Amino acid sequence: MTQRTWAALLAVPLFVALGWYTAFSPLPFVTYAPGPTINVLADNGDKPIISVQGHRTYPDDGELRMTTVSVTQRDARLDLFTLMKAWFSPQEAVYPYGIQYGDGGSQKQDSQEGQVEMISSQDSAIAAALRELGYAVHPVLEILAVTPRMPADGKLRPRDVVRRFDGTRVTAATQLGELIGTVPNGASVPMTVIRRGESVTVRVTPTRKDGTKLIGVTLGIGYTFPFKVSVNISDSIGGPSAGLMFALSIYDMLTPGSITSGGAIAGTGTITGSGDVGEIGGIQQKIAGAQQDGAQLFLVPPANCADALTSDHGSMRLAKAATLKDAIAEVTAWGKDHEVSLPLCTGAEGHAS
Repeated sequence: MTQRTWAALLAVPLFVALGWYTAFSPLPFVTYAPGPTINVLADNGDKPIISVQGHRTYPDDGELRMTTVSVTQRDARLDLFTLMKAWFSPQEAVYPYGIQYGDGGSQKQDSQEGQVEMISSQDSAIAAALRELGYAVHPVLEILAVTPRMPADGKLRPRDVVRRFDGTRVTAATQLGELIGTVPNGASVPMTVIRRGESVTVRVTPTRKDGTKLIGVTLGIGYTFPFKVSVNISDSIGGPSAGLMFALSIYDMLTPGSITSGGAIAGTGTITGSGDVGEIGGIQQKIAGAQQDGAQLFLVPPANCADALTSDHGSMRLAKAATLKDAIAEVTAWGKDHEVSLPLCTGAEGHAS
């Protein structure tokens, strides 16, 4: 047997082993797939998703559906066959691992960050809806999350509104981190918050971590409202992209009649307290999920228009919604006439800069 023949015989199993390794070894990518959609006008278990105390509400038998994306978790290990299946699927997408999860972190941190974004989006949605109805809404400094095993753990809670720190009045513009940094080492100081309408004072002792004094809270802008509105959604859902649909549903519940006229509308988009709609991720998967669940109209943030146009949305109409006011007008007009002319996405629109 010649040397060349021997080399060929040895090469074959090596190539087979290499192919097997490549096909079944984990690769640094994640997949996006359509997630469930949720009618925000409905109930979550035995509680309405939108709960209002202190104001009359008006039921709507239509649907305003928030949309979600199913993303592979950071500890998932996807092989080539799994990725190729997602790549060729018209409803799924493949993205580099680093784009989704960066260089560090954990699944627990992902969940915590998602919940912080969810709380912030709910507050902004309530503020946007009430401002659209003419109510005065005032920004405050709010606790969005409390870090376990830090000084604030067991003393402060998410949604506490900070009023005073060590005798200093706190507003939405206060740099609380600077006040914490002035506390003497080992000193315990009073901190007053508003919790469910009541004033609560606790004492915290800042700790030093990486050269910075901390009490272990994540802060954000919240708002004071003239009456209580809350959103009851599963803790397994995080992120800010349901803001528009929360705001639209709150507005609908607080106004007589039905803006949907019994139709099924879905959509997505972050929202600010002033009602501006912002860009989100996974628009194509959200559109696919909405179509699967029977939505007839889908509201698209302007910055997502380019990707939305390439989605397989079938007979479901797409409408561009730049603000909450726009979304209200579009849904109301569509509810009265499904063939009405609506603001459309164009190919010239792209991602926000």
